[in-house]
Amino acid sequence: MEAWVFDLDGVLVDSEPVWEEVRRAFVAGHGGTWQPDTQSRLMGMSTPEWASYLHELGVALPPGEIARQVVARMAERYREHVPLMPHAQETVRRLAGRHTLGLASSSPRALIDVVLDAADLAGCFAATVSTEEVARGKPAPDGYLEAASRLGVDPRSCVAVEDSSNGLRSAHTAGMRVVAVPHPRYPPAPDALALASAVVRDLGSLTSDLFG
Repeated sequence: MEAWVFDLDGVLVDSEPVWEEVRRAFVAGHGGTWQPDTQSRLMGMSTPEWASYLHELGVALPPGEIARQVVARMAERYREHVPLMPHAQETVRRLAGRHTLGLASSSPRALIDVVLDAADLAGCFAATVSTEEVARGKPAPDGYLEAASRLGVDPRSCVAVEDSSNGLRSAHTAGMRVVAVPHPRYPPAPDALALASAVVRDLGSLTSDLFG
C-alpha cells in the first residue's frame, strides 16, 4: 500500500462528543428540535450539508451563518483543549516514518489546521482535505478521492482509517482498503462495518503489518 489516509473526527480526535454538545446546544438555543437520529446523520456531512440540516431542524438562521457560529464555538473549545484519541500522536508519527500519510476530514479547514497544529502533527501529513473543498461530503467518496489525488497515488493503493458509518462507506466507495476503529460511543452500523478489511480496537493496534 502506497499511502494511509486518516479521518480526523472520531479517529485522531475524540471530537464527536464535542460536536454533539456544541450543535445540540446551538439547535436548542435557536428554536430548533434535535431528533433521535440527528447525531448519526450529521457524522461525515460536509460543513454546508450539516449547516443546511440544522436549518431544516428549525434553526432560524441562514445555513452560512449557522456554520460560521458553530465552527467558531468549536474553535474556542479546541483552543482550550484538543481531545486526542488514545495513541493518536504516537501512531501517526510511527506510520509517518514508514508511509506517506494523508487526511480526509469532514471538519472545516480552519478546524483541521487548529487541531493538527495543536497536536504537533501537521508535518506528518503530505496532504489534507476538508470535504468543504469538494463537491460532496461523506458517504460520497469525493474527499478520499481528492486526498489520493493530492498525494499522487491510486486510491486502490491506499488504506483509509475510519470510525463512522458514513466514513467507512466513503472510503470503500473510493476504492480504498479500510481499517475501522469503531468509536465506543458512536459505533458504526453493522452494514458499514462489514465494508472494512480490518477492524482494530484502538489506534495502538494499527500497524503496517495489517496490509504489508
